[in-house]
Amino acid sequence: MNKKQRATLADVARRAGVSPVTVSRAIRHPDMVSEELRERIDEAVKKLNYIPNHLASALASTRTHIVGVIVPSLTNGVFDDYLGAIQDVLNPAGFQVLVLNVRYSEIEEEKAIQTLMGYHPEAMIVAGVDQTPRSLDLLRHAGMPVVQTMDVSGAPIDLNIGLDHEAAGAAAVRHLYELGHRKIAHLTARADPRARRRHAGYQRQMAAYGLSTEGLVGASPRPSDVAMGGELLDEILAQVPDVSAVFTCNDDLALGTLFECQRRGLRVPDDIAIVGFNDLDFCVAAVPTLTSVSIERQQMGRWAAESILEIIRGSGKRPKQTRVDVGFSIKARGSTAATRKPARKKG
Repeated sequence: MNKKQRATLADVARRAGVSPVTVSRAIRHPDMVSEELRERIDEAVKKLNYIPNHLASALASTRTHIVGVIVPSLTNGVFDDYLGAIQDVLNPAGFQVLVLNVRYSEIEEEKAIQTLMGYHPEAMIVAGVDQTPRSLDLLRHAGMPVVQTMDVSGAPIDLNIGLDHEAAGAAAVRHLYELGHRKIAHLTARADPRARRRHAGYQRQMAAYGLSTEGLVGASPRPSDVAMGGELLDEILAQVPDVSAVFTCNDDLALGTLFECQRRGLRVPDDIAIVGFNDLDFCVAAVPTLTSVSIERQQMGRWAAESILEIIRGSGKRPKQTRVDVGFSIKARGSTAATRKPARKKG
């Protein structure tokens, strides 16, 4: 065999002294051949660096053991935890997770769906429920389990697990209002559909309290980062110097807001209270610790993966629950807590 050529099934068979059919059987169903034969074939596979052609096998068996997953970001800690939960369920079950990053673009998501379908996955998991009409059509007619995550839909494609982002935005405002805040700002970046719903919740709850939002909304079309939190707070303070609280669309902006407060000598939470969103790990390491709206991202990934396994193993039968709202919770920490002033020493 030419060293520059990739080893074939026939090459492995010749080296092991068996037929190609036997090699194929040993690779796909090792329990169907003797231990001695299996070891001989394994040795030939390793010596030749043979890689099975899974797509060719899929055409013959309709099984690829691939699950396609589409996320809007690979740098956002939210999706790191989420993907980890999916892999923790699917990898031990013999499935490979093929992940594509669409960078918050609905058009890129459409392309990614078409690309993944070319690999004949056995299921698809997508983040969000706001696909293009073309994407929805592709997924509805995919002939496989499809799970929409991270958001809830009134008309899911197949399975759906997520949370109500508008309700979460409103809850953040309620938390700050109940602490006595009335001039509550909202900072947001790159308005993806879920961030827009959180902003809608902010606006709805402020209106319910009869509070104005004029000059209190800071927004940027750029991708979010920590520095942007400080930039947007700077814009808010230029218009409303006496703002007393800030709700940010994610924890990166919350951390940037905290840093800007410290740079200006503003005390958190005495002068400005801060609430983030997602409850990433650094929230408990910040000084003061950051209050954040906590979402069940690991539970969403785990449920999506377990539901897929249940359907595949049950020959297409759907689980009893096909739509789950996992809710959210506010993790109240130092950035919104009332601080106690030290007692003055006598004498």
